[in-house]
Amino acid sequence: MSADYTEDNIKSLDWKEHIRLRPGMYIGKLGDGSSPDDGIYILLKEVIDNSIDEFVMGHGKTIEVNIDGTHVFVRDFGRGIPLGKLKDCASKINTGAKYDSEAFKKSVGLNGVGIKAVNALSSEFRIEAFREGKTRAVEFVRGEVTNEDKKDKAAKDAKAGTSLRFDPDPDIFGKIRFRDDFVEDMLWNYAYLNSGLTIVYNGKKFKSDNGLRDLLENKLDGDPLYPIVHLADKDIEIAFTHNETYGEDYYSFVNGQHTTMGGTHLNAFREALAKTIKDFYKKDFDAVDIRTSICAAVSIKVEDPVFESQTKTKLGSQEMGPKGPTVRTFMNNFIKQALDNYLHREPETAKILLSKIQDSERNRKELKGIQKLARERARKNKVHNKKLRDCRVHLDTKKNGRLDSTLFITEGDSASGSITKARDVNSQAVFSLKGKPLNSFGLTKKVVYENEEFNLLQDALNIEDGLDGLRYNNVVIATDADVDGMHIRLLLITFFLQFFPELIKQGHLHILQTPLFRVRNKKETRYCYSDEERRKAINDLSPKPEITRFKGLGEISPDEFQHFIGKNIRLDPVIIPKGMTTKDLLAFYMGKNTPDRQEFIIENLRIEQDEPEELTA
Repeated sequence: MSADYTEDNIKSLDWKEHIRLRPGMYIGKLGDGSSPDDGIYILLKEVIDNSIDEFVMGHGKTIEVNIDGTHVFVRDFGRGIPLGKLKDCASKINTGAKYDSEAFKKSVGLNGVGIKAVNALSSEFRIEAFREGKTRAVEFVRGEVTNEDKKDKAAKDAKAGTSLRFDPDPDIFGKIRFRDDFVEDMLWNYAYLNSGLTIVYNGKKFKSDNGLRDLLENKLDGDPLYPIVHLADKDIEIAFTHNETYGEDYYSFVNGQHTTMGGTHLNAFREALAKTIKDFYKKDFDAVDIRTSICAAVSIKVEDPVFESQTKTKLGSQEMGPKGPTVRTFMNNFIKQALDNYLHREPETAKILLSKIQDSERNRKELKGIQKLARERARKNKVHNKKLRDCRVHLDTKKNGRLDSTLFITEGDSASGSITKARDVNSQAVFSLKGKPLNSFGLTKKVVYENEEFNLLQDALNIEDGLDGLRYNNVVIATDADVDGMHIRLLLITFFLQFFPELIKQGHLHILQTPLFRVRNKKETRYCYSDEERRKAINDLSPKPEITRFKGLGEISPDEFQHFIGKNIRLDPVIIPKGMTTKDLLAFYMGKNTPDRQEFIIENLRIEQDEPEELTA
């Protein structure tokens, strides 16, 4: 019997209730802070974006950011929100100054939602504005006003601007941790895109004098083959060079927003670059040969940008403005003139670039025969590929592509069987290894096609020609936490570092954390990821809890596994340490034994022992 459908079923939610009920509509996803696109970083970005817009309009050259645990504080020195509208700006959807296109023609946040979402998703939220020697503040708890200044207060010594404090709500986000490396990457991008701006984060200064050139110098994997090409005009800035790595590495921005998933502007740049270089050398090079091993940064400013999601990670705009050229035309016209002029002025750079393109062409042709055989093998295996248990919706699925799409790379049948049975078939896929993968250190890309397992993995991810068609946003290595499992992790990371470093640089590769212990009594079960968590669980569930140590993923039943790969999944991102190139990293961990590595192992070696008196309870 169907349920009644009456007027009582129709509900209207106020602004904060809707945001809290459907946070994904506003911040993409939740997460615990282990991924750079987790919601807590979107909250921070939404707050800083407002301060950046003030700087762009010529008000306030410094922004202060402090994070202590989960407590976030941001202070700018712009004009300050008009005091009488402070509460509205923090709690009324579609309220803001940016609808006045004369004030914010090329602003990041145009929909009046930003800090309202931060407010609604925070357990505590406080905003204070300073203008003309006066101040007002409003305090909220989960979007509800708890304290409000009804009248202006004197603040003669305070500089104009806005300060904001918030704590992401643990009821929404659970246990979180802000990672300094993710926060610092975000702040550096703000600095690169806003020359003259100083950001102070927990006492550390972020400032750039040379814009995107500085970005590439800090992001480059090894030395450039030729000096960085840096071109800029009123609403556009690009920088690029080539190095010795595989793949293509891009950093793209629109109105100061880091568009991690690219969009029309990045596609236009890639097309325009290839076309201009072909025309300059008067040779019909393959575009792949021109772009192989490129590292580039692209920034444009667009009126009324149209993004494909609220989190603004991909530009969908086709127009520069109501009557302006398309993004594609604008980009092509700029690069055609600016890059052509540059290459004529710098013949040595033009000579090196030509040599690099010709090398890439030779390498591609050498691989052509084996690629054909590998693709035929992949096609035959695709229908009955026992290694891949695919999901229904992928990152690149048109219209409803999923940011939570995940591929688990597992070892052995038992572990892959448990994950397969416990997974979300809509967004989680499993690729099963038959054993330890080949050590690819020092090998050429030929091995990717010759080795069946690597070729099928590359095909499953759809990354042969770059990350444009990447099928899963999260690529997760799921191995046992023993010596063999660690070795498999290292071999897989080596494979990706060697041939697809952009997968790691763009934050797609992770390690799955699984519990080491289960502690339970008749009323409660806890899964513990460390000795500290185990000791606390034993104390909380005393007097005599049952304790189980998991020695491998295969020992965890599918019913239990669903707790570890669902909404509470714990992922450790694979990150290239600052100051190290992939070449250095691979040589250190996978090269011949060296005194440096031996010393590193000795200093970081830990011997874990069971504690029988607790484990025999």
